[in-house]
Amino acid sequence: MRKLKVTEMGRMSVDEYKVSEKQPVVVVLDHVRSLYNVGSVFRTGDAFRISGVCLCGITAQPPHPEIHKTALGAEDSVSWKYFERTEDAVQKLKEQGYTILAIEQCEGSTKLQNFKRELDKKYAVIFGNEVKGVQQHIVDMCDGCLEIPQYGTKHSLNVSVTAGIVLWHLTEKAKGL
Repeated sequence: MRKLKVTEMGRMSVDEYKVSEKQPVVVVLDHVRSLYNVGSVFRTGDAFRISGVCLCGITAQPPHPEIHKTALGAEDSVSWKYFERTEDAVQKLKEQGYTILAIEQCEGSTKLQNFKRELDKKYAVIFGNEVKGVQQHIVDMCDGCLEIPQYGTKHSLNVSVTAGIVLWHLTEKAKGL
């Protein structure tokens, strides 16, 4: 086996990405404090060609060197918008026809492996603060909650790891782009 060179991977340019068809998935970051997590979400969002990212509350916005360090330029390809209040982002997405899902441990949450994406629907997934998670009043606005099962002694995963798992699950069975 030989590792592929970057020139052999057929990656699109930022301009090509911006006009390409996207997955009908938007990420909402609810008061995420780590700029490295924000950058990582941008990079993962680019990899799965999501429709965009909503940065809310204390979540930092590009351009910023710490975001760029993990995003590696994905902050330039993935569309994003800032909202001072997460509830404003959620309300706007609802008005645009998105099904809103908090990624959180909640009563009645759906285990991620049991969630079946409907290909004719648009989804917004909300990832919360590294310490407090998704705010309860934001959970109350959601159409449902998805939970990643965990079997060890810890009760949470890093935001960027969680985003990678969830975005892969939401996009892996979608029609090819």
